[in-house]
Amino acid sequence: MVFKVDVNGHEIILDAAEEVGGKYSGPRPKPLMLTASAGCTGMDVVSILKKMRVELVDFNVIVEGDLTEEHPKQFSKMNVIYEFKGKDLPLEKLKKAVNLSEERYCGVSSLYKKAIEVTSEIRSLD
Repeated sequence: MVFKVDVNGHEIILDAAEEVGGKYSGPRPKPLMLTASAGCTGMDVVSILKKMRVELVDFNVIVEGDLTEEHPKQFSKMNVIYEFKGKDLPLEKLKKAVNLSEERYCGVSSLYKKAIEVTSEIRSLD
């Protein structure tokens, strides 16, 4: 159940849970879908905010997904949580950066929105 994959010259190990013959030696494929979404939109948001001259102390993107109960088990919904930390962060600029990523730049989000409900929220951490 272990697969080695090459992604842009980087080796990633994929594996399954022990109950289905895996050894937990790497992530499972479906959680990587959430990771792809977080990485795509996160990189966009950071880039956009830099252009807006917004300085962040810290930034996290958390993507939660609801899986269907029936096979083939797939995500029926995703929620993207953007956590920003910094001094006097302008909420309107944060919202604009997130919106630009979600609606214009992030190809992963765009694809997922064609198949399932994708929601998001912004959290300012102080």
